Amino acid sequence: MSVIKHIPRIKLTHSPTPLEYAPRLSELLGIELWIKRDDCTGLGGGGNKTRKLEFLLADAQSKCADTLVTLGGIQSNHARQTAAAAAKFGFDCELVLQAVEGTPRSNYMNNGNILLDKLFGSKIHTLSDDQDIEEFAQGLMQQLSDHGKLPYLIPIGGSNSIGSLGYVQCVYELLDQLSTDAIECSEEDQNGRVNFDRIILATGSAGTQAGLLAGLIATNDQTEVLGINVSRPSSEQDPLVYQLLKQVMADLNFDPKKVSESMLRARVKTNGDYYGEGYGQVTEAMLEAVKTCAELEGLLLDPVYSGKAMAGLFDLCRKGEIAAGSRVMFLHTGGSVGLFAYQEAF
Repeated sequence: MSVIKHIPRIKLTHSPTPLEYAPRLSELLGIELWIKRDDCTGLGGGGNKTRKLEFLLADAQSKCADTLVTLGGIQSNHARQTAAAAAKFGFDCELVLQAVEGTPRSNYMNNGNILLDKLFGSKIHTLSDDQDIEEFAQGLMQQLSDHGKLPYLIPIGGSNSIGSLGYVQCVYELLDQLSTDAIECSEEDQNGRVNFDRIILATGSAGTQAGLLAGLIATNDQTEVLGINVSRPSSEQDPLVYQLLKQVMADLNFDPKKVSESMLRARVKTNGDYYGEGYGQVTEAMLEAVKTCAELEGLLLDPVYSGKAMAGLFDLCRKGEIAAGSRVMFLHTGGSVGLFAYQEAF
């Protein structure tokens, strides 16, 4: 039985999202590559944040909120999906979006995600890269409250313990897909294992990775989850994932004697070799990965998250750090709308 069955949730995701074999990429990389298509979640262009918003909006409704407030970069996929969810459920939406140093300029400020933010009817507050985005958001919350609104603040990426439940749920979805022969697996695997040697994803605000790990731990599954960092070194990313994972497990009432801190720390694995100069900044490896996936599989990645994660996957296969013949699941977190903001890079 799902450990989150009792937690309020609204339906936003077109689920289950496809679990697709990538034959041409598999041949190129020498592995068996499957892609969990969370770019196909459906809401406002799709992406991983939709799963988080199912729990976050349910919590907002329980608190009688009338306005969603969230924050991120100018091309935030999370902000775009929040704006779409607000439109669908009748919330007002205020987005606090910050310029990101070193990103393209010709389309970055008015195309891609931000174009859709406007179409969804959100109110956008644009900050320079030297302003304190958290301080501004808190001030906005107070202003809205002073004007009689009931605002609900969603953190960057929807990555708190509530939002992370979306990826606890995703683990149960994967198990259901495997039990119905979505991929060939043994009878033992069909009876309760995710059945991959490794799951690889982009990790930034940490909620997706923490939620996946919590779901795997809850189902007694030892599959390794490797986050490819999009914004910081592992010395900084690992503690973010660990702290959020620890909070999720506590909120799910897992016995700390059975789920020790040392065990949780051991499950957190990230790689900080592929984010380049910083968040949202172009790397040659990302460009290669995006172009290769498009040309070989008709698969669109994004420049900020999935493109850099796939670049990491490519390199780890070439180095032999992912063994030949491994069965790997790549979690596609979406965001291809952002390609239109990076046109000059391609």
